[in-house]
Amino acid sequence: MDDFIFRNPTKIVFGRGTESKVGAEAAVYAKKLLLHFGGGSIRKSGLHARVTASLKAAGVEWVELGGVKPNPRLSLVREGIETCRREKIGLILAVGGGSAIDSAKAIAVGVPYAGDVWDFYTGKAEPREALPVGTVLTIPAAGSEASSGSVVTKEEGLLKRAFNSEHAYPRFSILNPELCFTLPKEQVANGITDIMAHLLERYFTNSRPVEFTDRLIEATLRTVIDVAPRVLAQMKDYEAWSELMWAGTVAHNNLLNTGREGDWASHDIEHELSGIYDVAHGAGLAVVIPAWMKYVLKHDLTRFVQLAVRVWGVDQAFYSPERTAREGIARLEGFWASIGQALRLPGIGIGPDRIEEMAGKGCEGGRKLGHFVPLARADMVAVLKLAL
Repeated sequence: MDDFIFRNPTKIVFGRGTESKVGAEAAVYAKKLLLHFGGGSIRKSGLHARVTASLKAAGVEWVELGGVKPNPRLSLVREGIETCRREKIGLILAVGGGSAIDSAKAIAVGVPYAGDVWDFYTGKAEPREALPVGTVLTIPAAGSEASSGSVVTKEEGLLKRAFNSEHAYPRFSILNPELCFTLPKEQVANGITDIMAHLLERYFTNSRPVEFTDRLIEATLRTVIDVAPRVLAQMKDYEAWSELMWAGTVAHNNLLNTGREGDWASHDIEHELSGIYDVAHGAGLAVVIPAWMKYVLKHDLTRFVQLAVRVWGVDQAFYSPERTAREGIARLEGFWASIGQALRLPGIGIGPDRIEEMAGKGCEGGRKLGHFVPLARADMVAVLKLAL
């Protein structure tokens, strides 16, 4: 097991009606906040009214900045930074999914920084401080409600990049599974895929021994596999949503990183897909991850066999471990297909014509992707061609 330091400062407020507590939680940090969200769904659902009523009751003022899109845009982040400075904002409250939360984190680190916030996404600088962030989560997926990461897309050049920082952890996150009841099933499927991807990225590691966190990841995957069909079949199943929502948080709150180094090449590859084509992150991962698995399979057959047997219940073919491993990959693909995901690039509207461009951007400057098997530009091309 690798050496590690684990700290997660995010306070989780979980359960029915917990959005009514947001005012009291926010008042701990500020008397004036930026309310950051996406489109009109939070108004139509009544969530906006409930959140603002709670803020008003707690004596907290707010300024609104909506318009967050999936794959959140740098231009809106910059607008948010200027708004916070002008209005003397003390807290950013994201109401929505991972895109709203990631955008809020970007604003939070950008406000006290004298340079361009994009510096954090290119590695030119690291955050040294940030405004506090709170969240009201509306979809289990990205895990950003309790993570140190943020992903933003720069429109110029269609670059989607990430940063991680201790300063980006939300101070509190409100998780009410009831808020998921009216989500479109396509978004739910993308969220399920994203959660599983976070688990799989951590699972494929060269660190040894990591039996304890292996078992935790396997158990979380098994839970998601069990409850996902229940959620999609009965969208108001509170208990199933509770399991899925908490699994999504634990999948990405860095507990399952402890003592191991994950891979993350699939996420980096997918960022090039959604950066150029603006596809949903989960939809892109459903295409990339199986292709990546097939490409790196022989690096550690034992780990692929372990996943197949423990998670997917594959009968182990002792004289053909590769057959067992490939059956595990096939069952993953089958599961994602069963929840409505496309498994090949054409299924999400992507052809072969820009593969070289995506690989060039992803591996710019000789950068290699991932840790399990570091991938150079030619490897990324090969993975994307396997995904066709």
